[in-house]
Amino acid sequence: MKKLSFLSFLLIAAVAVSAQETKTYAEKLGWPKGARVLILHVDDAGMSHESDEGVEKAISEGVSTSTSVMMPCPFVPEIVKYIKEHPGFDAGLHLTLTSEWNNYRWGPLAGKAAVPGLVDKQGCLYSSVEGVYFSASADEVDKEMRAQLDRALTMGFKPTHLDSHMGTLFAKESYMQKYLQLGIEKQIPVMFPGGNDLFYRYEAKAATIAELKKQGKYTEGMKIGEPAALDKAKAIGEYLWKNGLPVLDDLHNSSYDWNMADVDHKTDAEIQKWYTDHYIESIGRLSPGLTMVIMHCTMPSANFKYISDTGNKRKGDLLAMLDPRLKKFLKDNGFILTTWREVMERRIKVGNTE
Repeated sequence: MKKLSFLSFLLIAAVAVSAQETKTYAEKLGWPKGARVLILHVDDAGMSHESDEGVEKAISEGVSTSTSVMMPCPFVPEIVKYIKEHPGFDAGLHLTLTSEWNNYRWGPLAGKAAVPGLVDKQGCLYSSVEGVYFSASADEVDKEMRAQLDRALTMGFKPTHLDSHMGTLFAKESYMQKYLQLGIEKQIPVMFPGGNDLFYRYEAKAATIAELKKQGKYTEGMKIGEPAALDKAKAIGEYLWKNGLPVLDDLHNSSYDWNMADVDHKTDAEIQKWYTDHYIESIGRLSPGLTMVIMHCTMPSANFKYISDTGNKRKGDLLAMLDPRLKKFLKDNGFILTTWREVMERRIKVGNTE
């Protein structure tokens, strides 16, 4: 199949989108009309031993279906060994361009000489998306992504998809181009919400309003525009689909912003109930289509506090995934659980018929 260039496709995006069928991508992939299909996805595999344990428990004992690995991190060999011992385990690459913790850090796999714009004064990846944005070129980003993919393949780990740690690859259009191009070139699905994004748009606007209220700048009735990252979402979704990759209809990426009051003094049962309630409420609002629900599952040890202060937040995600109440809710409400592996298999099967 002849591949369209990113820029040429966007030039005809208005025509492509206006002619787009009303089918969701889930329908295009063969699921029934009206189906709500979920990839329950755990980020940050390989970051720490606790992260690996959380991933394994959330998928083997809970309702989670997928994960992605941070290839520059110390505990990658542990999780890759587990992946290889469990055929069919759904694991992608959590493409990592930042190293955000104060005392637990990592550097680029491509090496400082190859990607100097990605390296801070400690010789590690920058701690923030802003650091990358103002320092790294798109070519450096591309080199590092390819180095991370190369390490995975060298270890005998073939990823089922690509996604972006801290959303860095969505911070600049030139980065995103490299990300999309890598997926198309290698025919590896990329995380990209290119459908109607109803939940993601609603949550993004709610977050904007919350921040404006915090700053005392919000007034009732104020018009809030769409997030910039969604301006071309449908056109990019069509571009990916026409180049042989599956596309998400929506993205649920909310739980990291949930803040349970006094969480450090709550019992596991209280944390589990609170997080499960929030998952049930928010997942219940999802529209038909294929949605990726992102979480960070960890059962923090006594030492995890020296890595991050998010231990109980991550524990909440894990306990919710293990909660029989969530499993029952998903079943009773007809949600279909899937993996990136199945999604790509379906995309290959439908070919150019959709």
